[in-house]
Parts: sequence; C-alpha cells; structure tokens
Amino acid sequence: MTNGFFHGIRGCPYLCFPVMNIVLRLFLLLCTLTLADSVVAQNTTLSGTIRDEENGETLPGAVIKATPIDRAVVANPYGFYSITLPAGVYQVEFSFTGFIAQTKTIDLNKDQQLDISLSTEFKTTEVIEITADKSKNVQSTEIGKIALDIDQVKKLPVLFGEIDILKTITLLPGVQSAGEGNAGFYVRGGGIDQNLILLDNATVYNASHLFGFFSVFNADAVKNLELTKGGVPANYGGRLASVLDVTLKEGNSKEFHGEGGIGLISSRFTIEGPIKKDTSSFIISGRRTYIDVLLKPFISEESNFNGSGYFFYDLNAKMNYKLSRRDQVFISGYFGRDVFGFNSESSGFSTRIPWGNATGTIRWNRIVNEKLFMNTILTFTDYKFSFQGEQEEFEFSLNSGIQDWGAKIQWNYYPNYRHNIKWGLDYTYHIFTPNSVYARSGDTEFNTGEKTRLFSHEVSGYVLDEFDITEKLRINAGLRYSYFAHVGPFTRFTPANNSGFGQTAPAAQTIYDTNELVGDYGGFEPRINVRFTLDKYSSIKGGYMRNYQFIHLTSLSPTSLPTDVWLPSTERLRPQIGQQFSIGYFRNFNKDMFETSVELYYKTMDNQSEYREGAQPENTVNDNIDNLLIFGIGRSYGAEFFIKKRLGKWNGWIGYTLSRTERRFDNLNLGEWFPSRWDRTHDVSFVMSYKLSDRWEFGFVFVYGTGNAITLPQERYIYENRVVDVYGARNSFRMAPYHRADISGTYYPKPKYKAIKDENGKEILKKRNFENNWNFSVYNLYNRMNPYFIYFGNDGQIQNGNLEIKAYQVSLFPILPSVTWNFKF
Repeated sequence: MTNGFFHGIRGCPYLCFPVMNIVLRLFLLLCTLTLADSVVAQNTTLSGTIRDEENGETLPGAVIKATPIDRAVVANPYGFYSITLPAGVYQVEFSFTGFIAQTKTIDLNKDQQLDISLSTEFKTTEVIEITADKSKNVQSTEIGKIALDIDQVKKLPVLFGEIDILKTITLLPGVQSAGEGNAGFYVRGGGIDQNLILLDNATVYNASHLFGFFSVFNADAVKNLELTKGGVPANYGGRLASVLDVTLKEGNSKEFHGEGGIGLISSRFTIEGPIKKDTSSFIISGRRTYIDVLLKPFISEESNFNGSGYFFYDLNAKMNYKLSRRDQVFISGYFGRDVFGFNSESSGFSTRIPWGNATGTIRWNRIVNEKLFMNTILTFTDYKFSFQGEQEEFEFSLNSGIQDWGAKIQWNYYPNYRHNIKWGLDYTYHIFTPNSVYARSGDTEFNTGEKTRLFSHEVSGYVLDEFDITEKLRINAGLRYSYFAHVGPFTRFTPANNSGFGQTAPAAQTIYDTNELVGDYGGFEPRINVRFTLDKYSSIKGGYMRNYQFIHLTSLSPTSLPTDVWLPSTERLRPQIGQQFSIGYFRNFNKDMFETSVELYYKTMDNQSEYREGAQPENTVNDNIDNLLIFGIGRSYGAEFFIKKRLGKWNGWIGYTLSRTERRFDNLNLGEWFPSRWDRTHDVSFVMSYKLSDRWEFGFVFVYGTGNAITLPQERYIYENRVVDVYGARNSFRMAPYHRADISGTYYPKPKYKAIKDENGKEILKKRNFENNWNFSVYNLYNRMNPYFIYFGNDGQIQNGNLEIKAYQVSLFPILPSVTWNFKF
C-alpha cells in the first residue's frame, strides 16, 4: 500500500504547481484588499482556544462577543478564536450552546492570548442561565447547513435500540432516507455517491451497516456533526450534493471515564482518559452485534436459516498530544466490518461476504501567531467488498473497492473582525478496484480477465473570505480550482464497430504505461453565500455553488448495495458537474426560542451515468465498465420548510419538503425527462422530545414520504407459450407512500446531579460518579407495512388458459419494541 502511495506522489508535481499558483495569487489579492482595514487604526488582537472545563475538549463554534463595540467572532472547528479590535477596554463574553457563559473585562492595549474553559456544572442550586447560540440561525451566512446535537440524537426512538446518526439526518428537510434495507441518504435530488462523508477529514465510502439499517458512526465516540446541503463553502469539494462532516471526540484530558450500552442485538463500550493530564489523552470506542450468537442455539437443522450468520463490528480510536501551547498532534482511526456467512454441510456449499471501511488520520494543528492558524492533515481510506463462494471442488470470489491516500494543508487568517480568510490545498491519490474475479474448478482456473485496478490523482486549491460589507450585509465568497488525472497502467478496450457488450468481434486494445496520462479534467468552482439582516431576528440569505465530482458510483440494482462499484472519471466517463442556486428567509421568534426558515433551491447535474439496458456483471470481463454506461443530465428543484423549538421542556422540529427530481438520457425513455429513483414529491418529518421530570424523558418521530418511483409492466401478452412484458414509461409507477411513527421513553433511576453541602455549609450541585438509564423504544408504532419492493407471481397455467399474474409487495419491519441499558462513569 505504501509503495502505491509514493508511486502516486511521483506523478503529482505536474498537477500541484498550477493549482498552488492560482491559490497564492488569490490569497495575495485578498490580503491586499484587507490591508487597508488593518492599518486604519491602532488595532490589537485577542486570541486563544475555547475548551470544555470538564474534559478539556475544544468547543468549535463557540461565540466570542466584545462590547460596547458589539463585534463577535466564532471559534474555528478546532476551538481557536481571534478577534482584532481598536485598542481599548472591552467586556468580552465567551459562550457555547449548553454551557454557562463567561464575561471578562479585558484592557486590550496590546496583543493578548486568553484560553477559556466553559462549564456545564451548576456550582450552586441557584438558577443559572445556560446559553444557546442566540440568533446564529439568522446572523450567519450559512444556508442549508445544520449542526446536530448528539445528546438530542440519543433521546430519539431507535431501531433495535441502536442509536443512528444517519437516520436522524434523514429527518431534516431536503434529506431523504434511501429506505429500509438501503444504504445511504439522498440530498436535494442527488445520489448517495454525491454526498461527501468525512470522519476526522478521511472519506467514508460506505456509511452503513446491515445494508443501510445502521450507520457506521458510534454516537458515543462522536463529538460534532454538521450537514451542509446548500451553499457549500470553497474549502469542501469533490461532491455535488452535500457534505457530512463528522468529528470524533478527542478524549478526556482530565480524568478517566467510560460509557456504553447493552441492547437486544448489540452492545457498545467507550473508554477515555488522560495519557498525561492536560497534555495528552485518548479515546477507544467499540461496538458489535451478537444476534448471530444468540439465535444459533434456537435454529433447527431443518430451518432455512441453518448455517447462516450475520454480524457487524466497528472500532474507533483517537489520541492527541500537546507539543506546546501552539502545537498539537492528533492520530485517529476507524475500522469496521460487516460479515455474512452461510455454510450447508448437506449441499457442500458455503459462502462468506465481508465488507467495510478502514480510515486513518494524522493531524497537526499549529497556532502560527495570534491571527494565523494552520492545519496539516494526512489521511487514508480503504473500502472493500468481497464475495467468496465454494461448493465441492468449485471456488469463486469477487472483490471490489477503493483506496485513498490524501494530504491537506489548511490556513485560517483573521486580519480583523470584518474578515475571516481561509485557503488551502488538497491532494488525493485514488486506487480503484472495480472488479477482481477468480474462479477455479479442481485444478482448472477459468479465464476471468486480468485484475482491474485504476489509478488517478485529484488535486485542488481554494481561497475564501467571509466578510462584512455593512452591519447588515455579510458575504462568504470563495473560489476553488480542481484538477483530476486518470493515469496508467490501464488498458482501454474499444468494441469493434461500436457493437457494445455482447459483441462477438474482439475489441481493440490501447495500453497505457505506469503514470502515463489517460485522461484529465479541471475547472473552477465559484461559491458565494450572502446574508442580509432585516432586523435582529430575521434575515434573507442566498447562495450559488458550482461543483465538480470526478468519481462515480455505478449500480445494476435499483437499490444501493455494498456490491455497487466506484469508478474514476476516464476519457469516456466525464466528471459530474453540478450547479445550485438557493435562497431562503430565516426568522427567530419568542426571544430565539423558535427557529424557522423557508429555503428554495434549483440544481442542475451534468454527466450523470446509468448502465445500458440489459447490461450484466459478466459483461465486464475483458472490457471496461464505462463501455457499458450511458450518459445524461439531471435537475432538481424544491422548497423546504423548517420550524424548530430549541428551549424548554418541549424540543424538536417539523420539516416539510416539496420537490421534484428528474433525469434525461438520450437512450432511455425515448429521450424524455423521467422521475429519478430519488424523486420524492412530499417529505414530512415531525420530531419531538419532552422532559417530564428528572427521571423521565420521551421522544416521538413521525415521517411521511411519497412512494418511490419504479418501472413496471403495463401489459402482457403470450407469445410462443411464454409471457412477454411490455413496460411503460421509465419510473412512471409509484409505490405506496412510506409513513411510520416511533416512540421512546428514557428512565433515569437517579437524577444526573445530587445536592451536597460545601465546607461553608452552602448547598451545591455535583454530578454523580455513575449514571445510567433505560431506553424503551417502539419502532413502527402502528405496524405499517411499508413497501420494500414489488415482484410478480404466476397463478395457473398458460396451457390451461387460467394464467393469472399477481403483484406482491414485500415489506421488512413490522412493529418492533426494544430496550437498551445505557451507563456512564
């Protein structure tokens, strides 16, 4: 693997230098524009890091507000802040959602460094106000961006008691579930491959376990989660639809703690603590299902399930070390596998199907000075799928996957309170394994073609600035340039006479040597978000973004499965290009207790791909997969309505999306527009949590969505004693609507805090050393039989003239109760 990385690096310099040149020119231009602001008056800078007092974790997104000048900045994703102001005396407030705000009087007569630790502890039994990021919904330039509270996610009803971050994301407007039994999620009409999913900056290519029933993210190990579905800033790239950025906890640097849960089909456990107090810490979190172990004694030898088994497991680990006040190093990793197996002694047949992800990240944070922050990152990603089958002397195996080696350098510059400048470079070396087939019978090996591996380089540079033009007008403008090169070794098969798959004449071959350029693409990606405040509680936001996506996910199935294949852009398979326009009205009510928004969007997608009609997996032997593809365009547009209650005993949101998603291919549906398989006209979600007392909390979820669009036969006729189907227009039939209600209750045997008296006899509240709760959930409360797929069965015989063809619906989950015991110490 390492050799492959350096093999890729050798081909990189001719890609990197043009991109670096563009980024540096843009950065120098921005510095020139902001220089005037910096020298108008004698300015001083206050900078530092915001942390959680209890565990030492940084608090990204913390708000630092200076009065009486009434200026505010937000801590970056690593807790660092910098605010430059004219010299003077200020009241500076430091706040973060769910924490007690601190206010300090600071005489800014020179540059100062001030690290702040915020607390959630109640020091006394008196009432203390807890902050909640007032008006951030209105004041920021972010459009289509949502940050999820992990603690709230844990209170919602769950399937089999397994907390699922991805399932919660699909409860937001504009985000759709792929459906029960399908992996991934869809955002504003985009496919699951058009979502960039990052775990500590490393790409995750398959984010689900058990064919989409559970996500790969263990909520106990997750610190922060943000989804951006529109107005994606220039520091992200490579996908058309959205960015899901997941950050793992850093580990408690104060003291050792553990938490976990025991459920019906799985258990999880997390341990964290200091390696060296306040200097270095670690966290390790593991999870495994055991339904295969529990059911095995109850499966009889005559059962169809005898010999079968399924389980998944995953492991997260992270450690960090402070080299100095300015330098900190982080190392994190994830490894997860799903394993399905079947073994029949009577037939001599056995199979094993493992698949899963592995990621690794090394990150170095450096505070260069009071205005400049640097982040250097190395990443590794490996996704593999394997099918292994054996019967008597016959063996068969199929393997596919994708491996990435990446490097990033990111800079964050704060010249003054009006500007927040970011620039950086990203590089990824991709190694694709679209298919690798092996077959043997006895001593005879079958010719299944050479093992296919595809190599490519992806490099990009960006620069952006978020700045205030006036008190009411703020702009986040950026420009990204991306370049992609598909390189050898590679063999291009050209079908004789364009006969396509199923050809009888041999295909012509063009052979490319190692690092020889096969095809390349590049282009600029402008991004801009604008916010105009109407008053303290309302604003209008608009955004435009252009994106390139150089990798593609191909599937022969109408649903998303681990067998789907990732491919790079080639000289035949062009990169996907997307453009999105969005505008929204945002308003808060009742002293920021309620957040509301209405967003409209319109998106175009070029160079979409599908398999040709009649394509089969065996057609890829001694051929290129992209020879089996056809190409078209897509569009999606809609309106999203959102209302959220943030404070009080009742919390939750209501979301509604009205949308349309279509595709058009010259070789499909007579070249006419047709509904995409991700098209859902109506999508409704209602999410609520209620704290009845210190002992009981309840959660409720209701979802409704228009049925999936599918293609079915419109009529049949009998020809030469066989049934011939005549299909209607593509995706012209709708399955029954999907709707479901879930409910949960969480019982705390003892309150989280207990009252004690200090040495002065004053009553204070202290967190208990051991906490536990019982979570009771009911999934699909009213036992709705939602459609998974439809198939046709025959009753009667053609010869007897009584043949009757019936459609049957297959559903997956009836009403499912579950119970989980959670603990923390």
